[in-house]
Amino acid sequence: MSFKVLITDKIESVCADVFAKASFLAEEKPTLPAKDVEAIIGGYDALVVRSATEVTEAILKKGTEGALKIVGRAGAGVDNIDLAAAKRLGVEVINTPGVNANAVAELVISYLIILSRKLWPALDSLKAGKWDKKSLTGFEIKGKTIGLIGLGAVGRLTAAKAKALGLKVLGYDPYFSADSAETLGVKKAELSEIFSQSDFISLHLPKTPETTNLVNQTTLALMKKSAFLINCARGGLVDEKALYVALKEGHLAGAAADVFEEEPPGPSPLLELPNFVASPHIGASTVEAQLGVAIKAAELIVEYLTKGSFTS
Repeated sequence: MSFKVLITDKIESVCADVFAKASFLAEEKPTLPAKDVEAIIGGYDALVVRSATEVTEAILKKGTEGALKIVGRAGAGVDNIDLAAAKRLGVEVINTPGVNANAVAELVISYLIILSRKLWPALDSLKAGKWDKKSLTGFEIKGKTIGLIGLGAVGRLTAAKAKALGLKVLGYDPYFSADSAETLGVKKAELSEIFSQSDFISLHLPKTPETTNLVNQTTLALMKKSAFLINCARGGLVDEKALYVALKEGHLAGAAADVFEEEPPGPSPLLELPNFVASPHIGASTVEAQLGVAIKAAELIVEYLTKGSFTS
């Protein structure tokens, strides 16, 4: 039996190659509007997306009226998929957590160095024709404390890299035991300890009702004035208005974000601050990560459709 797969986001060609090798028919229609996806989805056994396509209840319902059995997200997050509707309608949902973890962890470490050495303002100053070394004195990260909120795949890799650079690592994760943390060289801590004791805080959490605005006016007030916040996880974990006030009023030394509540963020006031640095959600944007998630998502879909389950 030949299965049909619809790919509605831009993804590496190796994804379609995996389907072709399995004798699946894969059709790539990137940037297809939601109404058009809804109109044709019933003719496909599987849907592959990244972050652009919103897989709504309406799309899933139309899909199950036809052949749709599985939705694959080539990436870690599934914020753009209506998981409750998928479960109710019997549509399997898979993603590829961990495959792009190293790429994200490396970006976190990059931001540690960018913030500590004032590389962003240094570049702006130099481009403005200045040679202002005195105002650009930074500090070394060796011996400083980084607090990791979340010890999943990205958090664990970030911990290892931070340890290698000589940082002390605190970690908060309710699903991670103190013994497991110790094996990683991480001291398990409560959230209040993370916020109050860390020189850097890095977020490694999914966005859920419980984690939305985890970093807010109250938790920011616990942080040292010399501390820095890094969010390369998910937009919405940080109350951006509260962060703006903390940075503007000097309660926080600086912050870095690869993700925003709304993407793209538009004319966010955060982007006007000299102690805020950012990137347009490029955590997984490496050649290696893009290839990895494309291959893994396709392999999982092939396995599910041909065997009816997952063997691993």
